[in-house]
Amino acid sequence: MKKMVTASILAVSLLALGACGKSSSESSDTKTVGILQVVQHESLDAAYKGFKEGLAEGGYTEGKNVTFDYQNAQNNQDNLKSMSEKLVKEKPDLLLGIATPSAQSLANETQDIPIVITAVTDPVAAKLVKSEKEPGGNVTGTTDMVPIKKQIDLLLSIVPDAKTIGIMYNAGESNSKIQADLAEKELKEAGVAVKVLTANTTNDVQQVTTSLAKDVDGIYIPTDNTFASAATIVGEVAKETKTPIVAGSVEQVEQGGLATYGIDYEALGKQTGIMAAKILDGDAKPSTTAVESANDLKLTVNKEMAEALGIDPDSIKLPE
Repeated sequence: MKKMVTASILAVSLLALGACGKSSSESSDTKTVGILQVVQHESLDAAYKGFKEGLAEGGYTEGKNVTFDYQNAQNNQDNLKSMSEKLVKEKPDLLLGIATPSAQSLANETQDIPIVITAVTDPVAAKLVKSEKEPGGNVTGTTDMVPIKKQIDLLLSIVPDAKTIGIMYNAGESNSKIQADLAEKELKEAGVAVKVLTANTTNDVQQVTTSLAKDVDGIYIPTDNTFASAATIVGEVAKETKTPIVAGSVEQVEQGGLATYGIDYEALGKQTGIMAAKILDGDAKPSTTAVESANDLKLTVNKEMAEALGIDPDSIKLPE
């Protein structure tokens, strides 16, 4: 009899434990987000930071009801593929692709898991969405297409007598080529000669910048990941050669450029995080959520760089 009572108590205890475990699992509202960033530099790091801020504003706080699996490919294509496979295999509730190569790599691995993107210049040309207004698949997010005409006008207002303007970027980055081509078009329409040099890796940046600076009156750099990763090196050369540089993003200017009218990537990431929260809530779907452009654009002047170049920072204004 005693053995029967003991066995009964044990059975009830096991059932209770099992029920508790099941209840805990079913009641858990924690979401998982897989994140793939192509490379580490100020702009993309800021986008990731802003994304978490946007999610928090939407009700998802790390350590409380959302967990992140963050992967950084360090600009390596093999890493992008293996990391994408890993993230998709874990079946998160949502994926974030930071920069075009990351977004493309994730989209190649799944058409089912919702994907939000940020720091992607042209999601249509990258074949991530059918159109920015109606994405039509499992991908939406924000574009970092910058106001290139205004950036070129800004550069020409800083060097009004310029005869030749240089453009630097990594030709292997499709987003950079799109911006560089548009910048070249604007410069030629303004009657200014253009010299273009490209760098394949950050190891080439110093040599390319030094070479180009000798032959031009100013330089334009789009939101290029390779040059953004080496922005401080670009800045050192700019100071030595007294070359004004207008870059695509606020972070690039803060690290080594002179000025920009551009994107604050932390604000852009936050905008993306707010969109992601709505998807996690079930209130929105990527297929019908339009891709958004940056809400916050601002004139940024690197005062230290201006003084090093002998330019009054207060004289740098956005042309009407």
